[in-house]
Amino acid sequence: MRLWTLHPKHLDRQGLLALWREGLLARAVLRGETRGYRQHPQLERFRDHATPERAIDAYLAAVQEEAASRGYAFDRGKLGVIECVPAMAATEGQLAYEWQHLLRKLAVRNPPLAERWGKEAPACHPLFVVGPGPIASWERP
Repeated sequence: MRLWTLHPKHLDRQGLLALWREGLLARAVLRGETRGYRQHPQLERFRDHATPERAIDAYLAAVQEEAASRGYAFDRGKLGVIECVPAMAATEGQLAYEWQHLLRKLAVRNPPLAERWGKEAPACHPLFVVGPGPIASWERP
């Protein structure tokens, strides 16, 4: 499971589809609707949020909006009511780590996109606010 801190605009088609699918799985875990993945480290930051279920819905809403802008029909009905939630903290180290991870993946499956993004600085998902710091403690490099 990879719940990117990066903005979903950076993902290729496969990455965006995987993020939607994995985000819905994370949503089910946070809502207690599945047994699997309950201890997945990527969920720690959502569990630490004051309203984890609303936070994952807000996270997924941004993914769905990116998909819609590309002409994909991700079912927004799978989400709850989207409400404003407090932003989640992320670190520069985490964003940089994910950026390099994504560029390596794209170099294999979508070299033109890897080249395009390699010339730009990464943007973060709108749910996050980035500040100084290392890779997140829950990350498994």
